[in-house]
Amino acid sequence: MPVPFESRNVLITGGLGFIGSNLARRLVELGANVTLVDSLIPEYGGNLANIAGIEDRVRVNISDVRDEHSMRWLVRGVDYLFNLAGQTSHMDSMHDPLTDLEINCRAQLFILEACRRYNPDLKVVYASTRQLYGRPSSLPVDEQHRERPVDVNGVNKMAGEWYHLLYNSVFGLRSCALRLTNTYGPGMRVRDARQTFVGIWIRRVVEGAPFEVWDGGQLRDFTYVDDVVEAFLRAAAHEGTDGEVYNVGGSEVLSLRQLADLLVEVNGGGSYVVREFPPDHKRIDIGSFHADDRKLRRATGWEPNVPLREGLARTLAYYRSHLHQYNN
Repeated sequence: MPVPFESRNVLITGGLGFIGSNLARRLVELGANVTLVDSLIPEYGGNLANIAGIEDRVRVNISDVRDEHSMRWLVRGVDYLFNLAGQTSHMDSMHDPLTDLEINCRAQLFILEACRRYNPDLKVVYASTRQLYGRPSSLPVDEQHRERPVDVNGVNKMAGEWYHLLYNSVFGLRSCALRLTNTYGPGMRVRDARQTFVGIWIRRVVEGAPFEVWDGGQLRDFTYVDDVVEAFLRAAAHEGTDGEVYNVGGSEVLSLRQLADLLVEVNGGGSYVVREFPPDHKRIDIGSFHADDRKLRRATGWEPNVPLREGLARTLAYYRSHLHQYNN
């Protein structure tokens, strides 16, 4: 790493979730003092099983980022803030837009105001999303592509990202954003599709049940969680990332049907059925998407290192042993 995290104080919002907990494991390995903030609201992915084995090496604060009073205390003395707390379900955002607004917009201002007032010298890395782009007009999608979200979640995440960039440019609060796409791996939510459809596929395959592929022709890239963690660490460590946004992509692009075939192959068995999109999902589907992440590579030297086949194998192996901890 360009700058060591040893003995640094690190705060991760959404820290008991999928990406946050994997990031925590890596930071513990690097010698950081890690505090995890998570509300453990069932719909949002936090799970104490995600920190099994490092429970005694991290601090856990069960708190909601919508609580401005707790945030003003939690940010004090922190060197790095990885801001991963958010509502990620596109469908939930359409059914309950005001809750999505509270978490992905209003709470972001609570966090940033707490940083500005009580710890203006920390570095913030915000977990943004490819959903900001909406339906691509060209592929691959780089950071100059027009932003035109197709759902409430995309609009609110775009606002959350812009708040971080605004506080960087106006108040000097060092912030940057990573636009993630289809992150997968151990610790991902598998009980439903609130984080990603890949979780449902993994669960069904492990259970020996068929899974559904909607349409199947859309192109996607997929990023293994360890590669995403490395992107967060490099974005935090490089000063040149302040005020910037970066796509985080994968090394392989394939159709959803090709992904389904690969998953069945890696699992050594399984089946799926191809169906049309349900109408409510079809209205907000973005079609094919894969990211141009050369900007992040140039700025930090990052690149994805885990091939899709290997990442799927690791993920399947994890859930064969731990599915009972994620299925309720």
